[in-house]
Amino acid sequence: MVIGLILVGLAVVAFFGFRAFRSYMQIRQHGLTPGVTDVEAIRGWMTIPYIAKAYGVPEDYLFTEIDIPAEGNRDKSLGDLNFDYAFGKPGAIIEAVKETIREYQTVTPTPPGPASE
Repeated sequence: MVIGLILVGLAVVAFFGFRAFRSYMQIRQHGLTPGVTDVEAIRGWMTIPYIAKAYGVPEDYLFTEIDIPAEGNRDKSLGDLNFDYAFGKPGAIIEAVKETIREYQTVTPTPPGPASE
């Protein structure tokens, strides 16, 4: 029984170790470009300040472009903002934020980093 548990433990360690190594190799090959992140990762629990920092987009720019006042809304999640300002259109605010970030990333040049050198 003990030997069986040890073998199961080794199999689990090998499985997750392989996954971690594969992720490391993908990051090493493709690199991480600062300021350019996949907007499809944006979720309803995120706040505008969190997104602004993660995607390198000014907070005020996001609030202005999605036409929501910053005052009193900085601590609200996108889901809460959607409920308050989208009037029943599910995901409307999230999509507006994604589109705003895409536009910002195409207009604003990405600073040189390790991946682009």
